[in-house]
Amino acid sequence: MRGAADVDVAAARAWATGVVGPIAGVTELSGGMTSTMLRLQSASGPDVVLRLMTREPWRKHGEALTTRESQVQQMLARTPLPVPRSLALDPRGRSCGYPAHLMSLLPGRIDPGVADPASLGQMADLLAAIHEVEPTIEVRAYQSWAWEAKYVPPEWAKDASAWEDAFAVLRSDPPEHDQCFIHRDFGPRNVLWSEGQIVGVVDWVETSLGPAWLDVAHCCTNLALVHGNQPADRFADAYAERTGRAAEPYFDIMDIVGFLPPPGQEGFVASTRERGHLEERLHAVLPRLSWR
Repeated sequence: MRGAADVDVAAARAWATGVVGPIAGVTELSGGMTSTMLRLQSASGPDVVLRLMTREPWRKHGEALTTRESQVQQMLARTPLPVPRSLALDPRGRSCGYPAHLMSLLPGRIDPGVADPASLGQMADLLAAIHEVEPTIEVRAYQSWAWEAKYVPPEWAKDASAWEDAFAVLRSDPPEHDQCFIHRDFGPRNVLWSEGQIVGVVDWVETSLGPAWLDVAHCCTNLALVHGNQPADRFADAYAERTGRAAEPYFDIMDIVGFLPPPGQEGFVASTRERGHLEERLHAVLPRLSWR
């Protein structure tokens, strides 16, 4: 049997059968950018989700990523957060052929189009609750996705000087900040909704200790790519109002530049519309730096 991008999942299905019993069907889930995500329909119990780290460069880091997600889910099972429950782990892919993590299926669906004030407020409440978690396991320090290899204005840029300004900002040290537990990939594509209410938050492979505003910034960038600046700022304001945390434009810039591809590689931001929105987001946050 084959799944996304002609991935053979027969071995993974057999492994999952050994954990949850006979599998009646397999459906690929949408939204997985780093992994093949499969819904396994159980013949005798609740459906489950199987993450297979099939895509590079994440596959070569799959052992660490799947192990982190499993450990974090186990830790968060003791909190009120709506998080999947880790069921089994094949971090080196010895049984599945790829690093694999089997977890419970949460209800609901992602809604990348969500942008109304009430929904953004729910997302801000959820992110604030994530940041209040006191880890009971060792959690790694955050990593910037704005590597210096990306410090090249993209070919599609209409204002190369703005990007050069952003790179100059990131060559300076980050501002002082409190470390807290962060999701590190929080945004509409990792939040599940049902009947207008949040019912889950998924994708815990990048969980870290770091600045709270980096999570806010990442969600803002994702919102801006689809909807433009207004919903992004509305979400940031909702989070700041709930937590009392001040905006940190440095981390907005770090996140925006993180969406650029290294030279010669394909990036996530491919459409003309999204590229325009990304540059507009940069224009919006650059003037907010106190030293400019």
